[in-house]
Amino acid sequence: MLLANLREQVLEANLDLVRRGLVLSTFGNASGVAREEGLIVIKPSGVPYDEMKPQDLVVTDMHGKVVEGTLRPSSDLPTHAALYRAFSAIGGIAHTHSEYATAWAQARKSIPCFGTTHADYFHGPIPLTKVMTDSEITGEYEANTGVAIIRAFKKIDPMAVPAVLVANHGPFAWGADAKKAAENAWMLEAAARIAWFTVGINAKAAPVGKTLHDKHFLRKHGKKAYYGQAAGKK
Repeated sequence: MLLANLREQVLEANLDLVRRGLVLSTFGNASGVAREEGLIVIKPSGVPYDEMKPQDLVVTDMHGKVVEGTLRPSSDLPTHAALYRAFSAIGGIAHTHSEYATAWAQARKSIPCFGTTHADYFHGPIPLTKVMTDSEITGEYEANTGVAIIRAFKKIDPMAVPAVLVANHGPFAWGADAKKAAENAWMLEAAARIAWFTVGINAKAAPVGKTLHDKHFLRKHGKKAYYGQAAGKK
């Protein structure tokens, strides 16, 4: 069986999405990439999460051609593949229909950073893609979804803001591996929920200032990060 370790990691990432309440029914998916081998491991389409086993996951090349697996891969595979090809630093992707993030996507609103919870994970607002055209939808829809996401990051570092809202669809998140992608999807939903409450309390709430935003993001992710423990220490 190809990429046994990566299959286990991707399965756990998919189950993390369920454990954290980010998926409905069989909606959503997580994947991981083996860069050296040029292969993607992704959830099979429509298979209940509680029935999935590592051998059920599908292995494809970087353009979505199935290399190993008897089940049909997630229908969102072309989106994942496009992002892996475009963003070389990412090692895992998670797509959900989590309620608050999806509500912002359906409202066609990016999620402002109102405070430090958001700033700890995302160095900027969560961007929104442009609305896809009829020809993009009736053509290679899932691949074109990837194109829409890539366009939204033309001036944004995808590792500084590892998430996006696809207009009228829902969120995608990513990270250094599948586990981190699932964690970022969880944090995206938290940020979306808190932002929704914030504008409900004060419709004129202002985004957090740059100094505080930078401080919280960079103390976890910057070159001089000091949050948490050094590697190998508790």
